[in-house]
Amino acid sequence: MKKAQAGHIRIGIGGWTYEPWRGVFYPDKLPQRRELEYAASKLTSIEINGTFYGSQKPESFRKWASEVPDDFVFSLKGPRFATNRKVLAEAGDSIERFYHSGVLELGDRLGPVLWQFAPTKKYDEADFGKFLELLPREIDGRKLRHVVEVRHDSFKTPAFIALLREHNIPVVYSEHATYPEIADVTGDFVYARLQKGKDDIATGYPQKSLSAWAKRLQLWADGGEPDDLPKVDASSAKPHKRDVFAYVIHEGKVRAPAAAMELIKLVG
Repeated sequence: MKKAQAGHIRIGIGGWTYEPWRGVFYPDKLPQRRELEYAASKLTSIEINGTFYGSQKPESFRKWASEVPDDFVFSLKGPRFATNRKVLAEAGDSIERFYHSGVLELGDRLGPVLWQFAPTKKYDEADFGKFLELLPREIDGRKLRHVVEVRHDSFKTPAFIALLREHNIPVVYSEHATYPEIADVTGDFVYARLQKGKDDIATGYPQKSLSAWAKRLQLWADGGEPDDLPKVDASSAKPHKRDVFAYVIHEGKVRAPAAAMELIKLVG
């Protein structure tokens, strides 16, 4: 993890329960109940996917928080009930239920909430703006962070970038075969999802690719912007130190933990 004068760089995977990881990432004889503890000892963050599909229990959040180091941070997917709807401006009740479901039991281990939209969802400036207004900035004095992942090309417009900057909310940089890549910095942290790994490579990605990603993550944390990633708006964000979250997920899932651990080593 890069500290010093730059923002924190946190790197991890999606979830921690995946049978093919046993004997590859997890030791063969490790009890399943200790998988999160083990994963958190090797990584610096995990993206929780289960919150997208349904509510979790408050005691589950408390348990997860107790099993990871003090400086470990979870990101959570916001519920699909909020994002998979025709009129986003009507998502208020779903957002409120989510934050009162026990999420705050994570305490200091609560990182950004990822609001993921379907690939069929098109950009509607007025409606999307209303959705952003619904996202709480703090609850009971606890500051909250949000990031949006859009997966339709209609979002590749400077108007969308301007809207996000107005609300100080980042857009996910998605390294994916078909989803739009938007590397514009629109908030006070950066969130990247790396989805082009391969299981036939021991570290998920070739070493050259991992080194390139490590440099990009460090540049973001230092306040800069990579010049080799596609942006929608030619203007640059104001330079300042930023926290960076990067997750190796989906493709090459068996090797995702290895890729994440290699990145942690490279930015260390």
